[in-house]
Amino acid sequence: MTDLRKSPLHGRHLTLDPNLAEFGGWLMPLQYAQGNGGGVVPEHVAVREVVGVFDVSHLGKLSISGPGATEFVNSCFTADLDRIKVGQAQYTMCCADDGGVVDDLIVYRSDTDELLAVPNAANAAAVARLLEAAAPPEITIRNLHTDLAVIAVQGPRSAEVLASIGLDTGTPGADELGYMSFLDFETVLGPVRVCRTGYTGERGYELILGAEEASALWDELVAEAVSLEGRPCGLGARDTLRTEMGYALHGQDLSPEITPVQARCGWAVGWRKPVFWGREALLAEREAGPARQLWGLRVTERGVLRPGMPVLADGNGVGITTSGTFSPTLRTGIALALVDSAAGLADGGQAQVDVRGRSLACDVVDPPFVPSHVR
Repeated sequence: MTDLRKSPLHGRHLTLDPNLAEFGGWLMPLQYAQGNGGGVVPEHVAVREVVGVFDVSHLGKLSISGPGATEFVNSCFTADLDRIKVGQAQYTMCCADDGGVVDDLIVYRSDTDELLAVPNAANAAAVARLLEAAAPPEITIRNLHTDLAVIAVQGPRSAEVLASIGLDTGTPGADELGYMSFLDFETVLGPVRVCRTGYTGERGYELILGAEEASALWDELVAEAVSLEGRPCGLGARDTLRTEMGYALHGQDLSPEITPVQARCGWAVGWRKPVFWGREALLAEREAGPARQLWGLRVTERGVLRPGMPVLADGNGVGITTSGTFSPTLRTGIALALVDSAAGLADGGQAQVDVRGRSLACDVVDPPFVPSHVR
């Protein structure tokens, strides 16, 4: 793993005795030492109940600027950027002509002529290439993948952690920063963008700042989180948290072979927009109805689901699991699965999953598996 990129916080992770793993070409912490109170389950529970701090600097960062930058990006990605204002963010997708998903990402609207796109680590270069190929001469695409760091602070007490270090986002329920909105702070560490976004289903924030300043901010955030009985968290807990919410992961639940319509992410498509990549194919698929769709599965007996397991209905193969894990909140196995529409599965119905020759009974669930608290 010597050729993998390392986060600007890599040295900080090493002090916490992490279990490191490859994520999109980056060496990142999967979890921290269980002897120090870490591990996927304790880290997951900390986010659901208190607060957790994640390093997600492996995510891509693309600056798109120039006259008409918003209009240009709006003609490329699926969601309608005209529905958000400066200071807001939007989840969207970069699709191919056939409707397959090159990547899903968040776009931050800094100004009419300036945006920041945050794609997944493994796909950042591909998205950049597509934008560069389509951009008119007046639009500049800059790949800031290693120039910026991203730290996620997630959980019910996340706003307290930020306020304690001078990043006050307002009073919850009163003048707080709205969901999918962001503020830019000038701090002693330089500019810090605080975004009310996340991938856990809890109230939370993602902080974007210069890579060189990230270690000092990480130290402050972790110290404050620990003082509230929270903890630093690895990407293992990030995966169990997002699966409980039914959030799609590119490369598993979304891919060049899995469209937004199949993944039940049509809400991230601006269907009335006159142009975006993959528009005709997606409109046709929506009109005809997708041949397969993503469903949630909750195990009703002892067993854990993993990606790539056959899904059965009345003993017949009808699909495949795309994500699967043990849910620390529900204390049972859960999965997302791509299932043939002709199978007629519905929320509250039953299915089975073939786990190495054993048929495991599951309830069919319309995700999320647990309530969302992002707002």
